[in-house]
Amino acid sequence: MTTRFWDNRKSMSDNSPSNYLVVGGSHGIGSGVVRNLLASDANVINVSRSASAFASDDRLTHLSMDVTEDQLDKTQLPDRLAGFVYCPGSINLGPVRQLNRQTMTQDYHLNVIAAIECLQAALPALKAGGLASVVFFSTVAVNQGMTMHSSVSAVKGAIEGLTRSLAAELAPKVRINCVAPGLTETPLSQRFLSSDQKKAAMAEKHPLRRVGEIEDVAALVAFLLGSDSEWITGQIIGVDGGMSAIRG
Repeated sequence: MTTRFWDNRKSMSDNSPSNYLVVGGSHGIGSGVVRNLLASDANVINVSRSASAFASDDRLTHLSMDVTEDQLDKTQLPDRLAGFVYCPGSINLGPVRQLNRQTMTQDYHLNVIAAIECLQAALPALKAGGLASVVFFSTVAVNQGMTMHSSVSAVKGAIEGLTRSLAAELAPKVRINCVAPGLTETPLSQRFLSSDQKKAAMAEKHPLRRVGEIEDVAALVAFLLGSDSEWITGQIIGVDGGMSAIRG
């Protein structure tokens, strides 16, 4: 589907489906989030560099954008949003001696600054949407303290702090929660799961003896976006096969 500007007259109809903004919804966990939202008959605005696999669905609007280079324009969004999910992330692993300013700045820009800028653009529509829900992403590595995870733990730790601060600031109009997955099988993590041996070794690190799948995480996001979670805000919720809480 080609990029189009939103018809706000349609979005204001009391009988129209709810509108959701997903940044990074073309691949990985973001794609699972979009799939679940479309299955619930919602309208989805997907902001990403590449088109979604669901581009033929007329309830999906694709805004082609690299959020680290351009800022989302609020005029491209509907007047009301029921929810916003920010999915982009990075997995730059290595020892502290290899960290450099460029890599850390890029990680912080993608994971934190661009998330804040997208939220700022979406905030008027979220506040107009009633009790709207925002979902960010962290990682189990923030809670666990994993070797070689310095950069990703630092930026996702910032997201966890941001989640709690924004939940306090934006209550009661907007709920803010954060999902902290363990290793999940996505294109971003493929280098860690590129063979049966690697996948088996990673599975053994988890109490439930498998790595995560996209739907494991997307299902939790769907719950946090829905009405069944209306009394939940400011939470960091792990979906990690038990890694953050259980010792074998």
